[in-house]
Amino acid sequence: MTDYLVRIMTKNGTVRGLACITTEMVAEGARRHGTLPTATTALGRALTAGALMGALLKTDQRVALKFEGNGPLEKILVEAQSNGAVAGTVGNPAVDLPLNKGKIDVAGALGRAGFLTVSKDLRLKQPYQGTVQLVSSEIGEDLALYLTESEQIPSAVGLGVYVEEDGSVGAAGGFLIQSLPPQDEEVIHLLMERIGTLPTLSEHFRGGGTPEQLLDLLFAGIPYDIIEKRVVAFKCSCSREKGEKALLTQGREALEELAQRDDGITVTCAFCKEIWSFTPEEIGALFEEAAAPAVDAEDESS
Repeated sequence: MTDYLVRIMTKNGTVRGLACITTEMVAEGARRHGTLPTATTALGRALTAGALMGALLKTDQRVALKFEGNGPLEKILVEAQSNGAVAGTVGNPAVDLPLNKGKIDVAGALGRAGFLTVSKDLRLKQPYQGTVQLVSSEIGEDLALYLTESEQIPSAVGLGVYVEEDGSVGAAGGFLIQSLPPQDEEVIHLLMERIGTLPTLSEHFRGGGTPEQLLDLLFAGIPYDIIEKRVVAFKCSCSREKGEKALLTQGREALEELAQRDDGITVTCAFCKEIWSFTPEEIGALFEEAAAPAVDAEDESS
C-alpha cells in the first residue's frame, strides 16, 4: 500500500485531525541509512512527525525538525515539504539498545536531555524558528509540547513504528490532533479519553488498519469532514545543483586543489545518501566560476 495521509476538520471547525501510514517511507529511510532497530524506530517516528507537520504547510513551504540529545543516537534531522516529500537522517545509525520494559528504547537512544528545534521556511524574508527542551525524548510528546508551547495550539501526537525480528520495518504511522479556537472542551475531553485507550499504533497499522479507521476510532460520534488525502513518501530536495553550491562554498583555493585530482570528487547528501559525482573538468569549471569577478548592473547595461 502506498503511504498516504488524511486530514479532517470537525463540522464546528474547532478540531483538526491528521493520520498517516508511513511504512514504505520509514523502510526507505532505514534502507538508505543502514539503521539498526533502535535507530530505525527513532528515525521512523521523526519521519512520520515530518509528514504530519508538512501537511500543515501551504504550497512551496517546508519545515525542518532537529532533535538533539545526549544519548548515543546524537540527533535526528528531518525535512518535510508541503507536497508530501519527507527525508531525514540520524547522527548514529548503528544504535541498537536493549529493550526497555519490552519496548524499543528511543528515549535512551536520543538521550533524556536535549532540545527540539523546528524551522519553517514560509517564503518570508526570515525563516521561523522555535526551540523547546525535550520532555520525554519519545519524539511524539516532544513535538506536541512544541506545538502547544511555541505555536500556542494545544496538540496531541501519536507515532508508531514496528520493527520485525529481522530488522525490517513491519509498519509505521501516526496521528496529530489540534484544538482550534474557540475550544470545544467537551470534544477535547472525549478525544483525550480515546487517545488514552487507543491500541498500539504500530499494531494498528501492522494489522492492516488505515488512517481513516484510526480517525474513525478517535472521532466516533463527532461529525467531521475529510479535507484531503495526500501521498507521502521518502523524497529528498537535494539535487546536483545543490551539490555544486556546496562545492562553491569551499572557496577558490579548495576548488583549485580538487580540480587537480585525477578521480574527481563525490558529494553525498546527509538526508538521503544520494551521491553526486564531479569530474576534475567539472570542478575546474566551478573554480572558474568562483574566480570570475562580479559584474554589477551598470556594467551589464552599458
